[in-house]
Amino acid sequence: MKKVYHLSTCSTCQRILKEVGVNDEFTQQDIKNESITEEQLSEMHVLAGSYESLFSKKAMKYRSMGLNEMTLNESDYKKYILEEYTFLKRPVFLINDRIFIGNSKKNVEAIKKELS
Repeated sequence: MKKVYHLSTCSTCQRILKEVGVNDEFTQQDIKNESITEEQLSEMHVLAGSYESLFSKKAMKYRSMGLNEMTLNESDYKKYILEEYTFLKRPVFLINDRIFIGNSKKNVEAIKKELS
């Protein structure tokens, strides 16, 4: 199984998809146009180990909603990711029952290695 959750309007996501060579073998989901389901998020959670690891604290709404001043728990992270797509750290790659979260250089290299 090869799947990637991304934003088509995000230049960083698009650069990474191109850099790692996303092709027709991948199911691509633009999370702005097709919301993440609770089932999909649960699948990511099982592989990632926590909802917090899938949550982007860099999202602009994180500060504007005052979440940075609150103590969030796992159910909060899950709720916010399901409510607002910008809270999912992107891109998220699911490859051969492994998960790769975010756009760090180390992560992109790990994706390339997994695909080679």
